[in-house]
Amino acid sequence: MASSRNVLIAGAGIGGLSAALMLARSGFRVTLMEQAERLEETGAGIQLSPNATRILIEMGLGSRLKADVFEPKGITIHTASGSTLARIPLGADAEKRYGAPYWSIHRADLQMALLEAVQANPDISLRLGTRVEDFVVHAHGVSAACRRRSTASEEHGIALIAADGLWSVLRPRLGVRARPQFRKRTAWRALVPASTVDAEFRAPEVQLWLGRSAHIVHYPVKTGALINIVAIVDDNWAEPGWAASGDREQLLSRYSQWSWCAPVRDFLAQPDRWTKWALYDIDPFSPWSDGPVTLLGDAAHPMLPFLAQGAAMAIEDAAVLADCMGRYPDDVASAMRRYERARRRRTARVQNAARSNGRTYHMSAAEAVLRNIFLRLAGGPLLLYRYNWLYDWHTATPGSVAREHKLPSARPDDE
Repeated sequence: MASSRNVLIAGAGIGGLSAALMLARSGFRVTLMEQAERLEETGAGIQLSPNATRILIEMGLGSRLKADVFEPKGITIHTASGSTLARIPLGADAEKRYGAPYWSIHRADLQMALLEAVQANPDISLRLGTRVEDFVVHAHGVSAACRRRSTASEEHGIALIAADGLWSVLRPRLGVRARPQFRKRTAWRALVPASTVDAEFRAPEVQLWLGRSAHIVHYPVKTGALINIVAIVDDNWAEPGWAASGDREQLLSRYSQWSWCAPVRDFLAQPDRWTKWALYDIDPFSPWSDGPVTLLGDAAHPMLPFLAQGAAMAIEDAAVLADCMGRYPDDVASAMRRYERARRRRTARVQNAARSNGRTYHMSAAEAVLRNIFLRLAGGPLLLYRYNWLYDWHTATPGSVAREHKLPSARPDDE
């Protein structure tokens, strides 16, 4: 394959790995660069809704992932005092409605499945320990300035995809002034063996507990062997990073016996090790593309975790980007514009919906009364219906961008 078809990607997270695989399927060679020396099995659980699992299955990863995923039967919403407000059906109901399953999985298991597929693909070159620091656009494409330890180098390609995350190095190089904003929430996470927790906390479902200025989400991962716990509190701790050590007693102090039922407090007391991270996002911005350079995933639209869509949006991005590049391989700038136009409105809507969920989850006592009445009256099927716009999204397939993403079929440079 000609070197003129080489695409550079900065960042080998879920978005970067997915983009590499889908671009290779579309006929490109890919140089994938990641600053970490190795991709370690770290992190915790994530949820993958049908809009994401549909793409992963279409990529041929369904059988590989089946051994690692858990398929929750529903999402049950509780109050902090232990009352059940609603149960949203998932499992077979969701798969029948959307044509794809709803999964929970350990992030490392998903990343390893993607990594194995990348390493097995002869059209993808993975460069670990390589940081992309800058780029220059020229008549033949783009040159990326890279560094491996103390050695500087250049990589050349027809395009550069910055999938380097929330704290993207390349985002400012595109002239984007937007910076991550702390949203005064801290997320605490832990994993605990399912065999050690009470039966109600190892139910085969996602469980959401709502309290004043705090909430909890937990669900099985590792095919049900572990329970992933995420506890989120209003907080002023703003330290960047993903894995600061958290003190269990400090966390429990935020879930007081006056507000939270004893079984929940006992459940939170079980993990020996907690990590925490401050929650940041960025207001939707544009443009995020300039000529043959674009952003993908959290680099383009980081979002709060209250809709469980961070990984899903990166996977969607990768599918649409590969489709646009495949349609317009000789006009990369046009492909990038079309990709951004196809993604901008949807990702902004998801960002705003995640923020809205966060406000709803942490309502004050008076507001929570009205929220709880609505949830009880609406019921699970209606609550699931409200997310049809999110879960029933169908990825692009070769030649389908205009149809699936409602892009105009006019000439490539038409805005």
